[in-house]
Amino acid sequence: MFKHLIEEIDSILERDPAARSRLEVITSYPSFHAVRYHRLSHWLWSRKWYWLARYISQWARFWTGIEIHPGAKIGRRFFIDHGMGVVIGEFAEIGDGVTLYHGVTLGGVSPSENTDSQRGKKRHPTIHDNVIIGSGAQVLGPLTVHSCARIGANSVVTRDVPAQTTVAGIPARALYHKASIDEKGKAPFVAYGIPVEGDFEDLMDTPTNLRAQLGMMKARINALEAALEKSPTLNATDAEKETDNRLAP
Repeated sequence: MFKHLIEEIDSILERDPAARSRLEVITSYPSFHAVRYHRLSHWLWSRKWYWLARYISQWARFWTGIEIHPGAKIGRRFFIDHGMGVVIGEFAEIGDGVTLYHGVTLGGVSPSENTDSQRGKKRHPTIHDNVIIGSGAQVLGPLTVHSCARIGANSVVTRDVPAQTTVAGIPARALYHKASIDEKGKAPFVAYGIPVEGDFEDLMDTPTNLRAQLGMMKARINALEAALEKSPTLNATDAEKETDNRLAP
């Protein structure tokens, strides 16, 4: 148990450059406190001490701003950076080495009829190992986010996310696959789930380039139509030359 505790503290030090010591993590990090409360409340919940488990989880919410249902299953080295506004539902399952940022919801899609038969059904996400979920992201429903996936800030995820894939947007769509993982099955850590350099910049430039090309095509079509209206007997080659002259700077 003590070994796992040190492992969790050290994993926070690895992922947060603002953390300077184990003492600072223990005394000043709401994520550390929230997870400690959750370990206790989950232990009670699994033994059917439901009221006491919920009371402890709400006490933790009051002190940390992080709401974790005691029924949620959370693996090792779990870290919530900043933490305020995080909500984790009853049937959520979280693997090892997962990182969440503030404002993340691992929520459920409520059934149309809130009956006893519906209440016990899984309605919250399953998050596999080493996933990063950026601030404000909403992951909704009994979907699966596979290992080493990245979810960008403010995304809304309603479908499964493949392993080693970065998704973003509303609804979230795959941006690209990043296959580089080490021998331990870990991908490079990316703050907030979105890279800000390399291939991602090229991807973000793509819509701008497409809009520019569409604008040029539209201008060329308009010039061709104008040339043909002016001289209906022009052949294709002459029309192209006339268009080039019209579009020339």
